[in-house]
Amino acid sequence: MEHDRSRESPSREGTSLPGEWPSSALGQSFSQILHRLTSQESRRGKGKSAAVQDLGALIEATERDQFFEGSGTSLHGMPEVLGQVAKALEKYAAPPKEQEGRGHGYSEVAEKAAAVGLVFLKLMGKFEAAKNSLVCPKWKTGLRDLAGPIYIFAVTHSLEQPWTSPRSHDVAGEVLALLLQVTECGSVAGFLHGENEDEKGRFILIMELLKPDLNKESWKNNPATKHVFSWTLQQVSRPWLNQHLERILPPSLLISDDYQTENKILGVHCLRHIVLNVAVLSCLLDLFPVLEKGLHWKGGGARPTTHCDEVLQLILTHMEPEHRLLLRRTYARNLPAFVKRLGILTVRHLKRLERVIIGYLEVYDGPEEEARLKTLETLKLLMQYTWPRVSCRRVVFLKALLKLICDVARDPNLTPEPVKSALLEEATDCLILLDHCCQGQVKGLLVKILQSCEDTKVVNCIRKVQQVSEGTPYDGT
Repeated sequence: MEHDRSRESPSREGTSLPGEWPSSALGQSFSQILHRLTSQESRRGKGKSAAVQDLGALIEATERDQFFEGSGTSLHGMPEVLGQVAKALEKYAAPPKEQEGRGHGYSEVAEKAAAVGLVFLKLMGKFEAAKNSLVCPKWKTGLRDLAGPIYIFAVTHSLEQPWTSPRSHDVAGEVLALLLQVTECGSVAGFLHGENEDEKGRFILIMELLKPDLNKESWKNNPATKHVFSWTLQQVSRPWLNQHLERILPPSLLISDDYQTENKILGVHCLRHIVLNVAVLSCLLDLFPVLEKGLHWKGGGARPTTHCDEVLQLILTHMEPEHRLLLRRTYARNLPAFVKRLGILTVRHLKRLERVIIGYLEVYDGPEEEARLKTLETLKLLMQYTWPRVSCRRVVFLKALLKLICDVARDPNLTPEPVKSALLEEATDCLILLDHCCQGQVKGLLVKILQSCEDTKVVNCIRKVQQVSEGTPYDGT
């Protein structure tokens, strides 16, 4: 019998083990359709298409209460069967590998997606009706295994992609809207992180379902997976994203490290979202040793680049052209931690760091001057770790620091006095460190400025540099 074969079919789609299906006639009917959807014998022919049609007819003919047999009393009732069917439908409608999906292949995907979407709409319609019936306590349990696969299907086919058509796009949009309605979520973000603090949300569930298709060997098997991951990631912001770093960082780095420009850009957007929405950056930095445990340098040749190198490079790429003050502050706030993490290896990024530091020191950042203060902190760390390379850049850094000191000293009232004092102190410390890196050459360059400058604050900063460099305590007069 076909039902017996379904019990023996491979568990590639996560099907349950023999003997775990419900014994009802309805359960056996769904099990048979599941076998037809996952059977290797059906391949891409009419067998699976007919199974989808039969499934739609079966759902229509089934009373809503029958979908909740076993939920709450049996570990493997109808909800579990429906969950496996939903996974099989999502896989059936998924686009093929890019090289296999050109032209006619993608048009077939759109047709499959439209048909599967209609089945999902029928199925969720039963759940929506059950919310107002006597089995109401059971409908949420029944939806538990369905929500993830249906979400992945809906996002896959509601985005503008080569494998979608106007018809499949519209149907997928309807599926996503009904899913939010059935789950009583006001938005996709609420669906993922929970509508309130007591609700866990389904972000972890979605990431776990995507995980098998997001490793180095498999992530290009389904061209939709990276887009579903990226789009889902963008829906979740702080503070909810903090707890998911371990799940979201490796795929983001994997995608950004690809040779294809399209994938690099997609990965950069993911990493940028992580940087902007992870409040505790130390968590991100703490993950790097785990991710890089196979990259330890064993001597000989150049040290391998690390994930921290890649993320810093991406941050600097965005920092250079950024003109929005809020984002400039966010980037600058995180920069010192990356320099500390890389240490002497920061020298790999010296040229770009130099441009970013000079550019950020030139721009007034508002009353708190957070960006410029953090940039000065970064400059001090950079000189400490890469001091042998600093001497050839002494003129560039000297000009930038003196310009900053002059700007702050002449600022009539925009910046509070405590902030001005902090900026002047940090800039002076940078000049002292720069002089040490250059074996006293900076002190000589400051002599002529001291002779011609009449601004008291600027003169005090220069005198402090000269006196500290000579080993004389500075008295501030």
